[in-house]
Amino acid sequence: MIRDITIGQYYPKDSFIHKLDPRTKIIGTFVFIISLFLFRNKFLPYVVVIGFLGLVIGASQVPIKHIVKGLKSIIFLMVFAIVFNVFLTSGEVLWQWGILKITKEGLENAGFMALRLTLLIMGSSIMTFTTTPNHLTDGLEKIMNPLKRIKVPVHEISMMMSIALRFIPILLEETDKIMKAQMARGADFESGNLIKKAKSLVPLLVPLFVSAFRRANDLAMAMEARCYRGGEGRTKMKPLKYRKEDFISYLILVLYLVSLVVVKKVSPV
Repeated sequence: MIRDITIGQYYPKDSFIHKLDPRTKIIGTFVFIISLFLFRNKFLPYVVVIGFLGLVIGASQVPIKHIVKGLKSIIFLMVFAIVFNVFLTSGEVLWQWGILKITKEGLENAGFMALRLTLLIMGSSIMTFTTTPNHLTDGLEKIMNPLKRIKVPVHEISMMMSIALRFIPILLEETDKIMKAQMARGADFESGNLIKKAKSLVPLLVPLFVSAFRRANDLAMAMEARCYRGGEGRTKMKPLKYRKEDFISYLILVLYLVSLVVVKKVSPV
């Protein structure tokens, strides 16, 4: 299960998406996420979204099975959202037992909610799969650069987000090692009810937190040893520059939004 979590991992390739400016990918990801909430429970707009996402995944050359692996980390959230919508949405009753009831509208909302969460995770994963943490930091800092005028520590915020993303795969690997070590000593993380499983995680969480704090301390000492003092006066060895591919990508993004709005207007269901 731990190895199936792919959030924050970079997948090296020489694709069209990998070569794009990180600002293009960050803005494109935010636009894609926002587009998922522009319409509600209509089938045809989702066809446009799925087609656009399929085009991006194909251009990124990231294997689809590698992207789907990341969905396993949100199964619990997805099941919770589905159950919540199925049983607590009012409407045409299809089945009822006591206070529990399943409605037609509840099933519809649950289905679209699951689809929306799936597309959201897959779409946002493309950004981390195709962008290194360093480029992600530079892109975020450049996008938020106007906030410096109101004394927002843009460089520090971007650095923290980048370090957090970089630490995700490291901590997952550390968790996997600790789990195997504990299982070799007879620990059982699978059997028992929910409370027993939660208690069995205590021997796992304690060394994981110790390891995380140790790594954070080592990183801080390494940054201080290199005289890191924040973003003031720092220059870039490779400044970000928009290229022709980025403008083409922005044009495709605009066409995607326009087509989505048009389909939403003409869609009967």
